[in-house]
Amino acid sequence: MPVDRPDALPAARRPHRLAGGRPGLLAPGGTTDPYRLRLYRLLRTDYPLGYDPDLGAWLLSRYVDVALALTDHRFTGYPHDGAPRGRAPVPLGLCRGSLVCGPLTVPWSTAVPAVERTAYVLARRIAGRDRADLVADFCRWLPAGAAAAAAGLSYPDLSTLPPAARRRRTGGGADGCAGPTALREHALASFLANMLDDPDLLAAARAVATADPPAGGAGEGSGTLLGRAWAETLRRDPPVQIVLRRTRTEVAVSGGTLPADAPVACLIGAAGRDPARFAAPDRFDPLRADADPLLIGPAGCPAALLGRLEAEHGLHALLTAMPGIRWAEGFRPAAGGLLTRGPRALLVRPS
Repeated sequence: MPVDRPDALPAARRPHRLAGGRPGLLAPGGTTDPYRLRLYRLLRTDYPLGYDPDLGAWLLSRYVDVALALTDHRFTGYPHDGAPRGRAPVPLGLCRGSLVCGPLTVPWSTAVPAVERTAYVLARRIAGRDRADLVADFCRWLPAGAAAAAAGLSYPDLSTLPPAARRRRTGGGADGCAGPTALREHALASFLANMLDDPDLLAAARAVATADPPAGGAGEGSGTLLGRAWAETLRRDPPVQIVLRRTRTEVAVSGGTLPADAPVACLIGAAGRDPARFAAPDRFDPLRADADPLLIGPAGCPAALLGRLEAEHGLHALLTAMPGIRWAEGFRPAAGGLLTRGPRALLVRPS
């Protein structure tokens, strides 16, 4: 009989309980894997509103409550009132929540070929191997390598930069949404894992790669198969699992009432898999009819646009250089992390 509740799990895999039986989010046991531990499910069903002393915030886990906190004017940014509020950009998806979500300083016409060129260089380097780790050999290099190429550097020059410099050198500037690349690395790895896990979907993507390259415009591609797969990845496997907000007044939510001036932790990972909002929420389905742009982040955010571009051109380059790419024998991807999350490794057979 399948195990449905956390209290039926072995002791080592149970979420840590706080006073009153409510599971602790950051306590030992809670950060291992909130999905396998059914932590998010338990919070949604039994504890939709509760204060977590370890995190120092009220927890919201149901989609309806998280959506309210992300869009309602009664919530502001965290930790101060000058941070984004209401429908202004919030640090969701790949966006850092900058007050001014400005355009890329590098023209889009320069960014697109830079991403495409870097993706193909990386894919060709992997193609001749018997085995490769896409996280270490592809996902960690593509965002930084594309930014360096857009800035006029050749790809080999990038390998001489220290890690901190690689993460700062981007088209959006060090202080912009597109500055850090770590979240885009996580998101790209999750996207590739989801595509490689579905042979039929991968075959469809391979046919698209053979026939035509991905769309290159800043506003294009979101309705294509790969664009929808990218959006579905951000729903099902968000790189940022928790978004902090603060109430400006008392706010009624489904589990009770939030006090005024209270820190609120929006559990994006739980909301994105809420069965009250999404059919078969654990299933990766790019063609789902109930897709929701809210969990992707602000429309037009440079980081979100670059992330989608890197995912689409990255997969296109991998399938072009390695048409038979597949998981290494016996390998299954495993994600890690709670505040930010992504696969630790993606071991593949290039041919």
